[in-house]
Amino acid sequence: MYLAGVSVHRVEDITEALWGTRVSPSTVSNLNKKIYAKIEVWRNRPIEGTHPYVFLDGIVIKRSRAGEVRNVSLLVAIGVTSDGYREILGICEGAKEDKSGWSAFLRHLVDRGLEGVKLITSDACRGLVESAAEYLPDARWQRCVVHFYRNVFSHVPSTKVREVSHMLKAIHAQENRSAAEQKARAAVDRLHRQRMARAAEAAELLDAHIAETLTFYAFPDSHWTKPRTNNPLERIMREIRRRTRVVGAFPDSQSCLNLAAARLRHIAGTHWSTRKYMNMDPIYAAKTEAYGAIVA
Repeated sequence: MYLAGVSVHRVEDITEALWGTRVSPSTVSNLNKKIYAKIEVWRNRPIEGTHPYVFLDGIVIKRSRAGEVRNVSLLVAIGVTSDGYREILGICEGAKEDKSGWSAFLRHLVDRGLEGVKLITSDACRGLVESAAEYLPDARWQRCVVHFYRNVFSHVPSTKVREVSHMLKAIHAQENRSAAEQKARAAVDRLHRQRMARAAEAAELLDAHIAETLTFYAFPDSHWTKPRTNNPLERIMREIRRRTRVVGAFPDSQSCLNLAAARLRHIAGTHWSTRKYMNMDPIYAAKTEAYGAIVA
């Protein structure tokens, strides 16, 4: 078992160094059980209120079983409440980031009360979009712009990344979706004309999937810079990676899940969740205006 990334045996060493005596393994294990019981209650708590914006991501952790190291995925969700505050919605283990894993996770969130979701932001995770359509049918999907850029960069020489980056950023800096689509078509044509290795592949990727990164244009323009990327969740995932990297391969999936959930619970108790993240008035004002137009 692990506490904040520290094994039972390491806790013994630490207590001896600090106080000159060792805490027994049974004492450490009992403390762990009490802590993890609280974490489990927090992980399965009811989700209250509505969350117009939801961010989803997964992280691969190594687990040791029968002398063999295998990969397991931890799926994490955060949301923005109707009042504009961020909230950690949940974390679950998925055997891998596929449709079955995402379906189980989204079902877990919905069963706990997740509702009012208007936009889901994530990378192009396998099976996620299909699962979201099943469990959150009223939500639209926004492909993370930053991840998409990286996908495109993988098809161009390193010497051309800066040039292509300017082309992509220009697309998402337009004043509306129509202008962004026009700029995207121009970028595709420009890539096709360039004489560089794999430029055609980059152009095809851009042409086929750029629309997935433009969903944010359907929302208030004052919100555009935040839900179009998965950056709010990426920072949290980096913190989990930092903590779990110390352990290496976990002895079981529950230890892995407990450690990550403990860190999320800690983050949820900081200014991260008490500082207002977005002004949500525009999204509800837009809804009121649309209703008035229908009535008229």
